[in-house]
Amino acid sequence: MLKEWIIPKLSLLPGGSYLNNKYISALLIVVLSVISAFFLLWLFSKYLEKIAKKTQTELDDLIFDKTKKPLFCLIVVYGFKNAILYLGLKGWIIQFVNSLMAVVLIYILIGVSALIIEYWGKNFAKKTQSQIDDVLLPLFHKVVKAILGIILFLWILKIWQINITPYLAGAGIGGIILGFALQDSLKNIFGGVTLLLDKTFEIGDKIKLESGELGEVIDIGLRSTKIRTYDNELIYVPNGYLANSRVLNYTRPTVIVRVKVDFGVEYGSKVSEVKNIVLNAIKSMNGVLNEPAPAIQFLEMGDFALKFRACYWVPTWKTAFDKKLEGTEKIYDALNNAGIGIPFPTQSIYLKK
Repeated sequence: MLKEWIIPKLSLLPGGSYLNNKYISALLIVVLSVISAFFLLWLFSKYLEKIAKKTQTELDDLIFDKTKKPLFCLIVVYGFKNAILYLGLKGWIIQFVNSLMAVVLIYILIGVSALIIEYWGKNFAKKTQSQIDDVLLPLFHKVVKAILGIILFLWILKIWQINITPYLAGAGIGGIILGFALQDSLKNIFGGVTLLLDKTFEIGDKIKLESGELGEVIDIGLRSTKIRTYDNELIYVPNGYLANSRVLNYTRPTVIVRVKVDFGVEYGSKVSEVKNIVLNAIKSMNGVLNEPAPAIQFLEMGDFALKFRACYWVPTWKTAFDKKLEGTEKIYDALNNAGIGIPFPTQSIYLKK
């Protein structure tokens, strides 16, 4: 366009005969592109950014701030390209400039996509208390960057007229090998995403694994989940394992937890009396909920004792273990003070003459 319209028009002006020199004309094209780029910056700061500040969202402000300098570079590089074409130069120099323009354009797309993902993540985080945004947002960033990076790579290969068809077969075989090598890692990554989307557990929950480990979830990562046991030990569990196994969550559906204490009394004890004594002992404890109400269950007539179970509720799992220890002590003292025997295992042996 500069060659066919602007340059002929300028050559009609006084002193325009200098424009018949192709080098001066090419220099003028570069100067005009630089002026256009500065005009764009002025337009951004004078009007567009002020208009963006009046909108309810800050996304447009961030996009304008992120893209104005790369667009400046893109216009300048485009001016150099036109100047080179005007001089009739071809070959590697045009390919180099086109590659540079492709890099700048992909850089702009990466920046804009990152802003959109981050803005979406902030809005999503306001609506939920989960940690899904902490894991998924970095994953989305990496996926988008990888896709745009592949597009840039293929684009540059096309600019330099490199035929990659012979390499596709080898790349396919390499992709299969790489897929097998990364199978466990990909399974863990998608397992982590599944755990977050299903809300199987969140940070701070008390869980028990299918293998028997018990602890508090302190972090849900992209590949593994960290669980802190009550011995202050960290367990790193692959997300792929958690997604395909049974997990007992003590904080769902509510945070209150039932504590169970099993005990036995000697035969001949009155069941109703045992229930009243133990129930009064449980109710005397601090931190035990009245609703649901505590209950004493007569389970069975065992080999050497009448077996009971005391069930009572506490507000949170964090106090459940301490309250179980306290309840065990209270039950023992109450039965002992009431004169109700607590038998130990006995066995009668008869000898045949």
